[in-house]
Amino acid sequence: MSESVRGHEHEFEPEFGLPEPLPVGETILWQGAPNFKALAVRVFHLRKLAWYFLALIVMRASYLYATRLTGFELLLALIWPVALAIVGLASVACLAWLTARTTAYTLTDRRVVMRIGIVLTLTFNLPLRAIEAAGLRVDADGSGDIPLRLGKGDRIAWLQLWPHVRPWTVTHPEPTLRCVPNVREVAALVAKSWSDVTGVAASTPPLPVTGEAISTPAPWRPSLT
Repeated sequence: MSESVRGHEHEFEPEFGLPEPLPVGETILWQGAPNFKALAVRVFHLRKLAWYFLALIVMRASYLYATRLTGFELLLALIWPVALAIVGLASVACLAWLTARTTAYTLTDRRVVMRIGIVLTLTFNLPLRAIEAAGLRVDADGSGDIPLRLGKGDRIAWLQLWPHVRPWTVTHPEPTLRCVPNVREVAALVAKSWSDVTGVAASTPPLPVTGEAISTPAPWRPSLT
C-alpha cells in the first residue's frame, strides 16, 4: 500500500495497518482499503440519496409552480432545498471518504487484520483458523466484498464493525472486507492462505458475476464459491 494513504493519526504504527510488529516468521501477503467511489455508492447509497433529494426538489418545484409564482420567485424558493441537498450529499460523501481513508485491511499467512474507525480506531485480528467460511461479491467495476464467517465461539458486535460487516447479519455479524479493488484476486489469495493454514483444500473464487452475492454451500468453508 502506498505511503500516500498513510493518515497522520496512523504514522506511528509499527507496521502499517497493524497494532504491533509482525511475529517472526509471519509474512504480509496483501494490504488494501475500500475503493472510495464504490464505498460511497454501494455502502453509503450516495446515488440513491441523490435521486431521493432530486425527487423532493422536483415535487417542491411542481407545487410552487402550481401556485403561479414567477420564475425568479420560484428560483428563490428552491435555493434552500437545493442547498440542503448539497450539504447532505457532501456530508455522506465525506463520511465515505474518511471511512476509506482510515481503513486498512491486511492479509498475512496466518490471519486477517482489519484496522477500522474514523475517530476511535479499532483493530480486529481474525486468525485464519477461526474463519469457518467466506463469501464473495463481485461488482461491475471489479471491486467487491469478502464476508468472513467466524466460528460460533467468536463474535464481534455489529456496531463495532459497521460498515465493515455483511449487511443483515446483526445476530451473527460477519466481518467483511468492503469494496476491495480487484476483489477476485484478493479472494483467491484468502482461499489459498486459509487452505495452507488449515490443510483443507479450498476451491478458487468463481468467475465474476456483476452484482451477484455468492455464498459458500454447506459445509461452510472459505471456498469462496
